[in-house]
Amino acid sequence: MGQPITVTMRAGTRPEMRFFEANRSITGMAIETYLSASAAVGARPPDVLAHRLFDLGATKVTVYSNVVTVEAPTSAWPDLEAKVSFTIEHLFEFYGDDAGWSFAARGMEAPVSKVE
Repeated sequence: MGQPITVTMRAGTRPEMRFFEANRSITGMAIETYLSASAAVGARPPDVLAHRLFDLGATKVTVYSNVVTVEAPTSAWPDLEAKVSFTIEHLFEFYGDDAGWSFAARGMEAPVSKVE
């Protein structure tokens, strides 16, 4: 297994936006912005993360160093916050289709953290 990431979430000034701050960098100094899942192609960590976040329901993803900015419908956030945090926290544990031990490669559904 890889390295888990610690994530802190804070709300943005707009209700559809959340900032997720990680305890490690996900990109270099470049700002990576994804406007759709089709733009999230590639095997780099921000590409993989953006694709996973679009699969959860994100409408826009921006990754800069250790901050992941996610936009989604306001009504989706009560359910989405925990899923996004979980996805970022476990980004480097099962990375890429070639790893052979990703949830998909093992034929398993990715677990979703339960927040009470």
